Amino acid sequence: MSQSGPPKLVAMADVFQHRLDGAFNSLKSKFKDQVDVPDNRKFIGFDAYKGAIDSLKKGDVAIFTTPLAFRWVHFKYAIEKGINVFMEKPVTADGPTSRRMLELNKLAKEKNLKVGVGLMSRHKKCLQQLHARIHQDKEVGDVMLMRGYRMQGLLGSAFSEKYPGKDNNLPGKPSELMWQISRFHSFIWASGGGYSDFNIHHIDHLCWLKSPPGQNLWPVKAQGVGGRTYRTSPDGKPYVDQNFDSYSVEYTFEDGAKMYMDGRCMTGAVPMYHSFVHGTKGMAVAAKSGDCNGPSSTFKGHVLSRENQLWTSDSKMADDPYFNEWQLLTDCIRNDKPHNEVDRGVMASLVTSLGRYAAHTAQEVTLEEMLNHEHEYAPGADKLTFDSPAPVQADANGFYPVPEPGKKTKREY
Repeated sequence: MSQSGPPKLVAMADVFQHRLDGAFNSLKSKFKDQVDVPDNRKFIGFDAYKGAIDSLKKGDVAIFTTPLAFRWVHFKYAIEKGINVFMEKPVTADGPTSRRMLELNKLAKEKNLKVGVGLMSRHKKCLQQLHARIHQDKEVGDVMLMRGYRMQGLLGSAFSEKYPGKDNNLPGKPSELMWQISRFHSFIWASGGGYSDFNIHHIDHLCWLKSPPGQNLWPVKAQGVGGRTYRTSPDGKPYVDQNFDSYSVEYTFEDGAKMYMDGRCMTGAVPMYHSFVHGTKGMAVAAKSGDCNGPSSTFKGHVLSRENQLWTSDSKMADDPYFNEWQLLTDCIRNDKPHNEVDRGVMASLVTSLGRYAAHTAQEVTLEEMLNHEHEYAPGADKLTFDSPAPVQADANGFYPVPEPGKKTKREY
């Protein structure tokens, strides 16, 4: 909302009235005149996206921040209406929707629509500088190993106790479907689970840092391990979500290079949240902290020390990747420059799902196998209503199906 222009919010859509109201009040209090959303442009329901998109005109942007199960549904309608899009990550969790998004994006390109995807790491200036030092200056040599770590406490809605039933005291008295949407990190159909939602930024920017300018290199296969140490909340109530709390995935590129992604959500465990690149001559710190926070730096050899440091980015430079990615999108819209990040967003989502699937099944899985897999986790997402059953059903005791590595090897659950 602080971009040049400035932009104006003119319509909103949600399936939860209380969440739409809360978002509207928060944005209105902060941005005042930039929020012009009267009651007749506030839409509630599974088809509310149509009303919001229909409120826009050529050159406007629809922002998709729902759980990923609905990404293709909303994208399809925006393409039909000729509306530019910014969509949050991840954009898919399975093979069928990945293929569908890639096909839809062909239509978006034909219509010259501008589409941004919320993988902001590639818009981080310190990482852009690091990419140039890796590939143009050959500062670390040939890239052969990448490491990403996101090890924190309990995140988001990844760990859920039992659905309290229809006669619950939650805001809006959600049905099981609505409750799953509100707890989307707990369900693979809605988010790709914790592994996909929490780790995709490191996976995306490490694949990019492996890729020469103008190319997008992706791993060709993955194998991994994972497990769930704790299945009860601190007060002893059972968790019923589909996530593991620990993951370690090895990805392999066509040239034999490896990328490791370690994820853990566990209270009391040592926190680690950073990424590294290793080459034949030295190494680099990509994200010093968080998804892509700098400063980034390079080193001769593989020991991090002041004596070995070759370069570090300027920690004082203006470098907000969220601002950068939105500024690029709006500039391309206003000046009719090509801009479409969907193919990369789909592939980053697919590679992330590949690692999750490999860990959940305890199998070595190729990227082609993941892309062409037939299990769609939320079939008919475009037909859901408030009365629809949830895409994944609990058993008689309120527990949902979970991965069983080595036993369930052709599907995640």
